[in-house]
Amino acid sequence: MENTLLALQRPICFFDLETTGVHVAKDRIVEIAILKIFPNGNKESKTWLVNPEMKIPKEVIAVHGITDEKVANEPTFKQLAPEIYALIKDSDLGGFNSDRFDIPLLAEEMLRAGIDFDMKNRRSVDVQTIFHKMEKRTLSAAYKFYCDKELVNAHAAAADTLATYEVLLAQIEKYPELENNISALSEFSTRKKSLDFAGFIIEDKNGEAIFSFGKHKFKKVAQVLEDEPGYYSWIMQADFPLYTKKVLTQIRVSGFNNAI
Repeated sequence: MENTLLALQRPICFFDLETTGVHVAKDRIVEIAILKIFPNGNKESKTWLVNPEMKIPKEVIAVHGITDEKVANEPTFKQLAPEIYALIKDSDLGGFNSDRFDIPLLAEEMLRAGIDFDMKNRRSVDVQTIFHKMEKRTLSAAYKFYCDKELVNAHAAAADTLATYEVLLAQIEKYPELENNISALSEFSTRKKSLDFAGFIIEDKNGEAIFSFGKHKFKKVAQVLEDEPGYYSWIMQADFPLYTKKVLTQIRVSGFNNAI
């Protein structure tokens, strides 16, 4: 593994979040660590504590150990967002359970901070998905299984991020069928084709956007928006993730443009 390098055409940022909870639309980041890997193998890492501007529940503190007092004088995500975005804007993204949690929550925080974050031109590699498809375990078990190391300081963002990167390198070395290529790794680690992170809007077999929930489940989004304009307004006012609303708006605007 020490001699394995990811085959990269562009940088990839492995990142991990510690948060106030697991609700993508409501919870906030309290720590973010990013490990940026460049095509030549160089690395750059950065960790920030973040004031979430809300109370951190006791049961969550018990997991990651980050208290209200610890982040009271730290910058808010809105203050940090430009610096964080500058680090990741030219990169693909990687993480452990990142497709289902870390990327969606990061997108929410970015959009909330006024940065038009989008995944259209980047790929994501979810190391947990590769792990579960191959071995069905957890990050600590993955680290032990693939790297024969104990994960010290689990749930410390920097330790988890480095472990995730090392596990991916070991996975590439262990499984010949895993192509050392971010495009292939992204495809392999994607569970389903959703246009928003939360999975409310997915693609059908023809690549068209359809709803995956509610009274319009499996109906084409563009058709629903045309037939029932109020459904768009309801979603925009309801407690849906900002990224879901962003994708829905893009589809709506595209429909208007095509009708002109």
